[in-house]
Amino acid sequence: MKFVDEATIIVEAGKGGHGCLSFRREKYVPKGGPDGGDGGDGGSVYLEAEESLNTLIDYRFQRKHKARNGQPGSGRNCTGTKGDELVLPVPVGTTVVDMDTHEVLGDLTYAGQRLKVAQGGFHGLGNTRFKSSVNRAPRQTTNGSEGEVRNLRLELKVLADVGLLGMPNAGKSTFIRSVSAAKPKVADYPFTTLVPNLGVVKVQEHQSFVIADIPGLIEGAAEGAGLGIRFLKHLVRTRLLLHLVDVAPYDGSSPADAVRAIEHELEKFSETLASRDRWLVLNKVDMVAEDEREAHCQAIIDELGWQGPVFRISAISGEGTRDLTQAIMRWIEERAREEADNPDLAEEEAERRKQMDEEARNGIEEEKAIRRAARENDDDDDPDDDDHDVEVVYAPE
Repeated sequence: MKFVDEATIIVEAGKGGHGCLSFRREKYVPKGGPDGGDGGDGGSVYLEAEESLNTLIDYRFQRKHKARNGQPGSGRNCTGTKGDELVLPVPVGTTVVDMDTHEVLGDLTYAGQRLKVAQGGFHGLGNTRFKSSVNRAPRQTTNGSEGEVRNLRLELKVLADVGLLGMPNAGKSTFIRSVSAAKPKVADYPFTTLVPNLGVVKVQEHQSFVIADIPGLIEGAAEGAGLGIRFLKHLVRTRLLLHLVDVAPYDGSSPADAVRAIEHELEKFSETLASRDRWLVLNKVDMVAEDEREAHCQAIIDELGWQGPVFRISAISGEGTRDLTQAIMRWIEERAREEADNPDLAEEEAERRKQMDEEARNGIEEEKAIRRAARENDDDDDPDDDDHDVEVVYAPE
């Protein structure tokens, strides 16, 4: 199975049926008059969000989708049959963009939500419509109109309250395994996480939030190093970022430098996303001697000049994770209350997300261009310019 978070498709609505030119002709009924019926409307194209889907892979193989045409009218004032509407299922969290106008047509953020993306053609009129006291035998009809045709880009962004940032092997996947029922693959080599993982963290009865683990970043990710920055777009919908850092990296590198490197890549991707609320989570504290632990963590904080919240945890043993998840839950509930009391805050949040979406799109396009140029310079004979097909390997439980 492949995780695909972008796809381009062509949707075409059905044409409207033509109106009919007909006159009533029955035995013993001379000059019966016009009886041509109207055509039927063409079918429209809709996208509908479904919880059972988590990838856009189906739309990588079938890119053109067409609704049915309306049927033409017929005699005896019979109206043509309407074309059936076409409903395309997509995962919850899909954004729809018109590629020709770059207009965002809508976001599908909850199961069952529908979005019309192509309007069906309108029916033509039969000659019955044109009869009057001075025109008793009209020969006018109208043709049905063409259905809309649109080139669309579908962008899937996972829906989560909290997003995890960090270098490869910072312990993000171990953390999400520790606090939720999600079981992402964990190993001692870089880029174990190839696709976003979601976990539901249950703090207590009727209190839970969703956390997203994305593949780790490395320095130069915006220029295509490692897995690049395209997975950062999945953090656009999150409310809070947790920046995990390994306090005792095996290669002896500086944890503070690792934090700054991620910050730099985040700012290049989206300045708005970089300005999100972000908490520093010092992970793997159990790898430092207990009598040296506090001084070691404080040195990292001082070197960074960090002013925000800081948590010290060990994801593998669970030390400090409960305090962290409870603090997150309190923060989420407080923000929800603030937005409920002040609608202006909700509007500001919506505008902020639109800005992040735009910056994310630009950043990803720039990274794609850099990757293409690198392949051309390397004389890569591989014609497949699709860097979005990532194989998902499920680890046995």
